[in-house]
Amino acid sequence: MAKDWFTFQERIKDHFVSIGADAETNVRIQGVRTVHDIDVLVRTKYLGEDLTWIVEAKHWKSKVTKAQVLTLRSIVDDVGADRGFIVSLAGFQSGAMDASKNTNVTLKTFEQLKAHTKEVVESEILKAYKERLGIIEDRYWSHAKRVRIEYGLRHDFMDFSGHFTGQELLATARSAIMLAGVRKYPIDLQMHLTKHKGEAIAHNFQQLINWLNLNLNHFDEKLLEAEWAMYQNGDFKPRVGRTPLGEKHVTEYLADGLFQALENDD
Repeated sequence: MAKDWFTFQERIKDHFVSIGADAETNVRIQGVRTVHDIDVLVRTKYLGEDLTWIVEAKHWKSKVTKAQVLTLRSIVDDVGADRGFIVSLAGFQSGAMDASKNTNVTLKTFEQLKAHTKEVVESEILKAYKERLGIIEDRYWSHAKRVRIEYGLRHDFMDFSGHFTGQELLATARSAIMLAGVRKYPIDLQMHLTKHKGEAIAHNFQQLINWLNLNLNHFDEKLLEAEWAMYQNGDFKPRVGRTPLGEKHVTEYLADGLFQALENDD
């Protein structure tokens, strides 16, 4: 049993390491009131700041009880951890589930834990791409419409022969991120006015990230080339400033419409 429990702990630690967190087993940590022995201690920065998670590995044949949840809640509070997890082989009694509701203690089987933490990681990655889109979009709209047309960043009103339209790419990327946030795969990435990089369909998260990397890098390159040409020709006169916090970008409204249309189709 001791060997099985040790292996269970190590599998949990290895999972957190595999998603980019720092994790170690059998850690003694000083709290405000006393010292605690922790099965798995996890440190991560996925939410934009230093976080500490405490994980209890219950390789038991019996279900975890309410008392064990209350104990972990007190440990989490004493050491100032951000979240506690109990990972159980056998599951949880109803009292344990009730004791964890609306608290910072989460109860999971190992398979549920892997799915849950994967969602956390994917959410943070999508958040980073959304922030990058905001920076690109502010650069894009900082140039006058005439300048964007002249330097190949969008098509003219009656000319659909061009192969790049920044607004369409931004809106497509934003709607794709929204769909990925609710795990609505496959995601259609086809564009009408813009030649894209990569596949036109993302069947999973990794394929979407590959598409975002290819196309946002392409957009960055187009902007840099256009802005350098503007500078050389004396046309580089961007409107300086970022979109205020809490205010939507133009293509977010377009993406909302695309997202709602797809939702209504279902």
